[in-house]
Amino acid sequence: MDTLIIKELESTSELLAAFPVMKQLRTHLDETTYLELVKEAKEKDSYRILALQDGNEIISVIGFKPMITLYYGRFVWVCDLVTDQNRRSGGYGQKLLDYVHGWAKENSYTSVALSSGLQREDAHRFYEEKMEYDRVSYVFRKALD
Repeated sequence: MDTLIIKELESTSELLAAFPVMKQLRTHLDETTYLELVKEAKEKDSYRILALQDGNEIISVIGFKPMITLYYGRFVWVCDLVTDQNRRSGGYGQKLLDYVHGWAKENSYTSVALSSGLQREDAHRFYEEKMEYDRVSYVFRKALD
């Protein structure tokens, strides 16, 4: 693991290199839509996307943004976190979350929050048992026509 680096993805080519891993989480996205959404979120919503790399291979990707709400106060929302299916359970997600925790503290945010699909029970165990996150709410969504 000593060849691992965490790198913020900025250029179009860097963002596209992360797409095969991100696609494992966001299966509904095609490459074009992914790129459009990431660029718009970076521009309008302070979204940041980072990759954990082993040499030139992207192993894991995290997307997050700082937020302020009355419920959480100043916090960081993890929008996306995925490790390549062939490299899971190697501590890579933990490394990226630890990085975000450090970034949040350095920038005066008081907590980190995320949501996880109901079916992702392995992820829930990881967040609760390994990362010591508390289950504090359900997330509801209504699609608008």
